Amino acid sequence: MFASIRNTVPRQLSQAYSTAPVGAKSGNGILWASLATGAVLVGGRRSLYTKAHIWRPGVPRQSLLTHHQTTLQIGYFYTRSKQTIDVESATPATKALDPKNFVAFKLKETIPINHDTSTFRFALEPNQELGLDITSCFVVKAKVGDDEKPTIRPYTPVSPQHARGYFDLVIKKYQTGKMSSHIHSMAPGDILEIKGPVPKLPYKTGALKEIGMIAGGSGITPMIQLIQHVLADPNDNTKMTLVFANKSEDDIILRSTLDEFAKKHPDQLKVHYVIDKASSGDWKGDVGYVTKELAQKYMPAAGKDGVLVSVCGPVPMMKSISGVKAPDYSQGEVGGIFKELGYTSEQVFKF
Repeated sequence: MFASIRNTVPRQLSQAYSTAPVGAKSGNGILWASLATGAVLVGGRRSLYTKAHIWRPGVPRQSLLTHHQTTLQIGYFYTRSKQTIDVESATPATKALDPKNFVAFKLKETIPINHDTSTFRFALEPNQELGLDITSCFVVKAKVGDDEKPTIRPYTPVSPQHARGYFDLVIKKYQTGKMSSHIHSMAPGDILEIKGPVPKLPYKTGALKEIGMIAGGSGITPMIQLIQHVLADPNDNTKMTLVFANKSEDDIILRSTLDEFAKKHPDQLKVHYVIDKASSGDWKGDVGYVTKELAQKYMPAAGKDGVLVSVCGPVPMMKSISGVKAPDYSQGEVGGIFKELGYTSEQVFKF
């Protein structure tokens, strides 16, 4: 397999080495290659989630970023000491979150997605995972400006549930958003306090036949969490349909990720984009707002067995589609379009 992959990579890869010392006959370094839009990124075991290094004999190490928001990365691992891989994979991961106390996490890097949204990658220990159930979120706390009290907001990470060594937040900056503006102002090395997990929809494999999802803007993050969890489980045959609404085509975050999911799982996931107004004639999705007719077109019918519809987005959108949550943040009564279409409270979940 290594030989076949190597043949697809530019010749400079032959000059790349693991992190073993020069001249060493063995080492515990890992050679990691990521093929992304023609770029080759090679890194040692300790730099899988930070920077990658290309090294040539007699030439200083050069750094390259290991992430780009629109690329599909294809990685492989090579080691001169297989025992290192076996030991690490056999070691149970520890959980980073504490449901009772805030824990400080260090920002590792920021990757811009568009004009107002970025991916924020936070560091964990190499053998540590975040510790979130599906579906759940956490709350973040920070002292913003001259405020006497800290600001606390909920967020849902988009990294895989069992990712080790890091977790990712995709955050849209709102001009009036205290926490989103604060996080966008953070630099690598800065600290963010987080507590969780906070349970949301208790998902169980095989409990549902169809899930309909309507998301607006950054409300896509809990949907991403659920989608990638379902698709990663070979025993889960739940069918999913996502309607993702945004102001413009440029505002569609994580589009390449969603398109890749749908391409790989065409019988299990359907994705439909809706924008307020198309800027060109090339747009092939829906235009306007999420109406009763559009929801009826794409969401599983309320009369079917094993159906759940969910929604996450700005308050006006939630009010229109499902009704808002109760004052105590419980689910509250079903309202809006979902009520008109006949969905019961057992069939609706508001993130």
